[in-house]
Amino acid sequence: MRSTGLVRSRRFLLGFRLSAALVALLPLAWLVWRMAAGLLGPDPGQELTQALGLAALQLLIATLCMTPMQRWTGWVGWVRIRRMLGLCAFFYACLHVLSFLQFMVGWQDLWATFTTRPYIIAGSVAFLVLIPLSLTSTRGMMRRLGPNWKRLHRLAYLSVVAAWVHFVWQARSDIGEMLVYGLLIAVLLWFRWRWNGWRGLLPLTASNSRANSDRVG
Repeated sequence: MRSTGLVRSRRFLLGFRLSAALVALLPLAWLVWRMAAGLLGPDPGQELTQALGLAALQLLIATLCMTPMQRWTGWVGWVRIRRMLGLCAFFYACLHVLSFLQFMVGWQDLWATFTTRPYIIAGSVAFLVLIPLSLTSTRGMMRRLGPNWKRLHRLAYLSVVAAWVHFVWQARSDIGEMLVYGLLIAVLLWFRWRWNGWRGLLPLTASNSRANSDRVG
């Protein structure tokens, strides 16, 4: 990718970003089709909630993959879709929470709903952390916050770990898929530790490294 002019062209980059957006929306389109066809199984609400949450976790992991891909290939296109992937992850997380409330527990006594079961507490942490990341994902907020923006967006690491714990904690038997995701998250965090040190993993702290910082946007 370093030597070809095609991947550096604006047209190719636009096509890449549009393709990434379509891929990010595929889980939602698939769910809508399954729902319309009545293929969500005996408990559609649970299936819908689970699938939306899983899509959010997958997109969070994909977001964290963008900086390593850029470093390894030297192509800026990877980080150009990072913010979009992060916002799509937040979009799916919002749908996941709404589906959970609508189909599984109801809207009464929300405080008890989100504070009584450990796996729900972990999911709540993952979701709440995404809110400031999404609200500050614009270029204007990047300029206003300056270096603090990069420190704030390291909360993405906390969010993806909490989301993974959320899924593992509620798994009853088959956790093979979650173990794969957990290994991938561990590898991604290891790379960040190797590049930036421990302080580069901690939100709201200055990094020891001069290397490019990792961010959701």
